[in-house]
Amino acid sequence: MHDAKGVFNPWFYDTAYDKYVIDLIFEALGKYGKDGSIIPDLATWEIKNDGKTYVFHLDPNAKFADGTPVTAEDAAFSFYVYLDPSYDGRADMSVAKIVGADAYRNDKEGKVTTIEGIKVLDEHTLQIDVEEPNALTLEYLTVAVLPKHYYGKNFKKGDLSEIKKLLDKPLGSGPYKLVSYVPQQEVRLTANENFWRDQKPTVKNIVFKATTDETNLQLIQTGETDIEESISVNKDNIEAIDAAGFLDRSMLLNNGFGYIALNHEHKPLDDKRVRQALMYGLNREDIVYAYSQGLAHVIDVPQSKVSWAYPEDESQLIHYNYDPEKAAQLLDEAGWKMGSDGYRYKDGKKLTLHFAASTPNPVNDALVPIAKENYKALGIDFVVEQLEFNAVLDKMKKGDYDMAFLAVGLSPDPDPYELFHTNGGTNKQFYHYSNPEVDRLIEAGQKELDKVKRKAIYNDLYKLLNEEVPILYMYQRYNMRVINSRIKGFKGEITPYYDFTNQLPYVQLVQ
Repeated sequence: MHDAKGVFNPWFYDTAYDKYVIDLIFEALGKYGKDGSIIPDLATWEIKNDGKTYVFHLDPNAKFADGTPVTAEDAAFSFYVYLDPSYDGRADMSVAKIVGADAYRNDKEGKVTTIEGIKVLDEHTLQIDVEEPNALTLEYLTVAVLPKHYYGKNFKKGDLSEIKKLLDKPLGSGPYKLVSYVPQQEVRLTANENFWRDQKPTVKNIVFKATTDETNLQLIQTGETDIEESISVNKDNIEAIDAAGFLDRSMLLNNGFGYIALNHEHKPLDDKRVRQALMYGLNREDIVYAYSQGLAHVIDVPQSKVSWAYPEDESQLIHYNYDPEKAAQLLDEAGWKMGSDGYRYKDGKKLTLHFAASTPNPVNDALVPIAKENYKALGIDFVVEQLEFNAVLDKMKKGDYDMAFLAVGLSPDPDPYELFHTNGGTNKQFYHYSNPEVDRLIEAGQKELDKVKRKAIYNDLYKLLNEEVPILYMYQRYNMRVINSRIKGFKGEITPYYDFTNQLPYVQLVQ
């Protein structure tokens, strides 16, 4: 996999590569099943009071890796961290609308010490009361459970600094423990000898090697790695894998998409006409073909075609086919006029956009030269800075960028709050986009419990996001899992919601 950042903590991770490690060390109240529904993990539950009360029954046999029991107090503590006034992680627990959560989180003076809607009924029973029913409440509430005696030893409301000291020293109840983490090299795990479930891990040691897009195919071809999920899906790689003779592959349409993030705090990216011009003026078809050799398709909405909420009638959408004349017209309308030097100017300022390009990255390898050529022809000074992936993320968090390529994995539920709501975590961190009608539709989709009515709401939302282009939509690709044939025991079909970490502890290695 690509290099982990070493944030092995459900509260604070922000990369999929850290999440792979987290999923093997921690467990949650519930998790995604193969069909995308929420299924029990550490707990079962009852939903009462017309969807306003959730009672979680934790398994009394559950233990953390240090042998201490998993209790309702631990689960409650996990919520308190998410709702702490100083919490600055990726999750936004406010959307769950737990009773009393706002009063607790907004209290800066320490007068509110408890959250009314979080009640420990007994050692293994936790009750959560919410203000109103919501289609996503169960998904919001089935959080990872972390040990209070370990992470909360020096916990003070309003100060999570002691918890952050343990980000690379995880303790959970899952099948594995962290042995070591060497940045840019590897993450090493070993089986948890205190794992509480009847089925114990059959694989004692797991090593996540830090690979790049240049090395991940080579390493699995030589047998240095056994499983790869980040090999670029293109015809050359598929032919090389099939020719090896000892590698098995499976492919599935990805529940996610690739896109170019835009920083709306930097003018002129706050202007819809400019954003639309950037779409029309970029030959996305050529970029996507160069990257995938025909094994990905260009998209015009921020949703995967595997989702039940994907618009059925695509004729209602704007299709941003490559049209430099249309792009130039939009830039003219926005006041960016072509100068004698071949660049556009407005109020004496040149139209310059800075693109933070992670490297190595095959998408950026395809994107950057085409974008440079396309945007130069439009009169845009497109300045590229090549950086390592984590450096790009750090730059984006500081707001020190205009554009950057990213890819996102989506949850089974289509709610895009994190990405596009004014208060969404990813949006607040990276894009800073705000549109009252987008917010209204997102909130309406959350509150509506009827799936047919939700689909109609999302149809309106995607039409609006298609017009607004808060980010530049690029492609949807296939996922490809490649496994050395000496590994046996991966059972059942893979799905967009059920990754390899669910079965990895229980496979067998056949020499």
